[in-house]
Order: sequence, then C-alpha cells, then structure tokens
Amino acid sequence: MNQTPTATALIANNLPVPSALGSLDAYIGAVYQIPVLSAEDEQDLARRFRDDEDLDAARELVHSHLRFVVHVARGYNGYGLQLGDLIQEGNIGLMKAVKRFDPEQGVRLVSFAVHWIRAEMHEFILKNWRIVKVATTKAQRKLFFNLRKSKKRLGWLNAEEVRTVAADLNVSEREVLEMESRLSGRDVGFDAPADEDDERAPPSPSAYLRTDAEDPSQLYEREDEEDNQLQLLREGMAGLDERSRDIVKRRWLDGDSKVTLQELADEYGVSAERIRQIEANALKKMKALFVA
Repeated sequence: MNQTPTATALIANNLPVPSALGSLDAYIGAVYQIPVLSAEDEQDLARRFRDDEDLDAARELVHSHLRFVVHVARGYNGYGLQLGDLIQEGNIGLMKAVKRFDPEQGVRLVSFAVHWIRAEMHEFILKNWRIVKVATTKAQRKLFFNLRKSKKRLGWLNAEEVRTVAADLNVSEREVLEMESRLSGRDVGFDAPADEDDERAPPSPSAYLRTDAEDPSQLYEREDEEDNQLQLLREGMAGLDERSRDIVKRRWLDGDSKVTLQELADEYGVSAERIRQIEANALKKMKALFVA
C-alpha cells in the first residue's frame, strides 16, 4: 500500500541538523543567519500553508523560528542531556505548532509555538533523564522540574521546606518526598558487567528484568500503519453522500449502539433491503481506498 508522507515529515526532511553541518556550533551559527519574518510575511506564509498546503511556506515558517528553539533548549542545560538532542526534539514541537497555527487568531507564531516546543523537550527529558521514569502524571511532571530547581538551591529538604514545596505546587508532602528520593537515586547500567571479585555483588538488571513488549521498530510500524488506516477511513467517509455516511457510521462505527437495517429503513422511509444496498455500495467504495 502506498503511504503519503505527512506534512511534518516532508518539512523535517528539509531541516538543517547538527550532524549534517558538522557540529552543533555550525548548526547554531547557520540558524541564526536565517532572517526573522515580519508579522505580515508570517501571516502570508501561514495562510498559504493552511489554505493551499504550501509546504515551501511551512518550511520557511519553521526555518525562521529555529533560532528560538535553540534559545529554549539552552534553558534546559544541566539535565545531563545533549543540547543537540534537545534542539531536535524542540524542532519537532515547532513543526507541530506550524501545522496547527491559525493566523486568524492575531498572535505571532513564536507565542503559539513555545508550548509545543517545551512539551516535546519535557517529554524527551522525562524519558531520557533516567532509565526508570521519574514522572508519569501531570502533577509529578510539574514537581520534577520545580523540585529539581529547588534542590540545586536548598540541597536536601527539611520538613518545613517539604511543606512549602507541597503547598506551592498543590501536591501532597508524600509526593514531594517520593520525588526527592527519585531525584537523588543513582543510575545503574542495565547490562553492566558483574563484579567477579565480589560474590555478594547484585546482578545487573538485565539478568532479572524481562519484557514481552514488542520491539520498538515493530511497534512504530504497527502504529504508523494504524494511523494510515485511520486516515484512509476518514477519506472514505468524506467521499460518501450524507445518507450513506450516516448509515455506515451508525451500522459500523458507533460501538455498542449499532442500529438494525429495519430501524434505519423506518427512519429513511425505505425498505430494509434498500438500506442494505446503500450500505453495501458505500462499503465497496471505501474498500477500494484500502486496497489501492
């Protein structure tokens, strides 16, 4: 089955990356040479991308804001992660922002994009700062970033400081203590070699941790295929007339509330056989998209 690349993928293929330019310094120097857009030019490019799916306009919007991603990424120094990796994650957020940006809202793209850029960087930090995830809920994520800043200044927290942090961030004292413990933990190599001279040394985690989860590449391929199938389903439904679309939706896509042919026949004032024919023709038309 032929798969059409997404707008984000097409834009990404034309982005400058540190490895392609030889060094991170060269990359940063290159993106700072890209001119900043005026408000009028930004609005024009955004409308061209929104209305005409002009990928050249989208790329120009992305390129002109790469310097801002670098600026945001530098604010996350100190997490033990490479600046280049943070920049690339931020660039993904920038592309998502460009895809969703509405020029009619009266705001500059940079104001809209900062949320998406930071969100991608935060996700990357939380996934990679430790092998074992330290923050999985919204409250824990807020606590992770704020408590880490506090610990740099205060060291280990006393009881009063724990109460203050909990009140400021609207979380429980138990959550503050648990997160402090996680932040102070020591990483252990997953497949670190055992100490042969110490019989009492614990084995590496690879000796006792197992997973039946899918291989990451297989999982990505499956999810990508599911996304593609969902997009084809949307296109197929959009190509039906209103009655056919309603029949297919209520017969096949409404979960447990599936209606009968007779119920639809009564509603539309035709025979059940006619509803069956309309349904069969609609499904045949949609199936053609999936086998193309």
